[in-house]
Amino acid sequence: MSTAPTGLPIDETSRARLATDGLRMAVVDATDPAAYEAWLRSESRGFHGDQPTAEVLQQRHAGLSADRRLVGVFDESSAQPDLPVATTICWPADLTVPGHRAVPAWAVSGVSVSQTHRRRGIARALMEAELRTALALDLPVAMLTVSESTLYGRYGYATAALARDVTVLTRRVRWTGPQPAGRVHFVSAEQLRDDGHAVVERVRLGRPGEISYDGHLWTRQLGLSVDDDNAKKLRLIRYDDASGTPQGFAVYHLVGDDTDFAEHELKLHTLVAATTDAYAGLWRFLLDMDLVTKVSAHLRPVDEPLRWMIDDFRAVRVTEVDHLWVRILDVPAALGARTYGSPGRLVIAVDDPLGHADGTWAVDVADDGGATVSATDDPADATMSVNALGSLYLGGVPARTLVATGALSGDAERLDRMFRSPVEPFLSIWF
Repeated sequence: MSTAPTGLPIDETSRARLATDGLRMAVVDATDPAAYEAWLRSESRGFHGDQPTAEVLQQRHAGLSADRRLVGVFDESSAQPDLPVATTICWPADLTVPGHRAVPAWAVSGVSVSQTHRRRGIARALMEAELRTALALDLPVAMLTVSESTLYGRYGYATAALARDVTVLTRRVRWTGPQPAGRVHFVSAEQLRDDGHAVVERVRLGRPGEISYDGHLWTRQLGLSVDDDNAKKLRLIRYDDASGTPQGFAVYHLVGDDTDFAEHELKLHTLVAATTDAYAGLWRFLLDMDLVTKVSAHLRPVDEPLRWMIDDFRAVRVTEVDHLWVRILDVPAALGARTYGSPGRLVIAVDDPLGHADGTWAVDVADDGGATVSATDDPADATMSVNALGSLYLGGVPARTLVATGALSGDAERLDRMFRSPVEPFLSIWF
């Protein structure tokens, strides 16, 4: 990345477009407490959140990383001209790609438009500005998690990693998985602040789709945000291996049944394990908990091994959702950052209405899985939309599936041999 995100001027194309409608688009000075407060109040309102208290504002402002780029759209004719009518917050983060590698990416978040200013092209101006900003920062990929899944395809994003919500009816199951060699400890959020994040960092490169994160995103997982209504309910556990080294952790809370105290539901927020032993140890602890009849887990990987570790497969119910969306901007840099499943040469033609990834590209994969990618005039082996390329990128969506949608044509078999990942992509957080 050649320039600090906060030092880059606002995107001129989108600024000028909004100015013709009497709107001002600007980078918000996050070092100014008053400017940050106005931005956060607007963003919170956009997501139907509570008005942030003084304590929340102080904590969030103090914990704001220097690389966070806040953008606001302002309407000087509104009743509150100092509050943005639209917001984004973006920052650079490493995105894990197949092959235990990472690519620098532009994390796009906090996208909101006030209900009073809908249908004026503000969202399009913001989203297209962030794509151009990413390119100006030499970031070849943009990424986001979405509150609505119908909005972002028009800007070239596509689902690249799915997630599942899992429910286990614990009275129906008996543990048949491995016998853990370590032990589980109850710990405080303060104890887990360092130990837990070290585990997160150790496992991050092993799973395509995971991103680098800390700061507010990390403290939020531990219930350390002052506005977390569930903080007092949270229980945190850490798994240490036989030598006493932390290898995993979980965060959960319990919900009682007013009619029967033995009918608690355990709601699992986070479970991260660096070893298969830690994975088994944490899950067995949770499933064996007294006075609990149901464990529900949000945001779990689609290749979760849990169902093969208990005796009743049908006691586990899953709901699958889209989660991480990816947008390819610089094809040679993005495709060259990952590894591939088989050597060879594949020429792909990409159609990008916004022009960023448009062109025909030769992907030359060496025997070690590394690739060089270059523009070419050779005939294409496969043709696809930029959205389809985003879905293929992390190796979780089969090319043959995209052929059925009409977003891709050509040699799907070779694409799958090269692009499919042996590890299913997954992102364990929202951002």
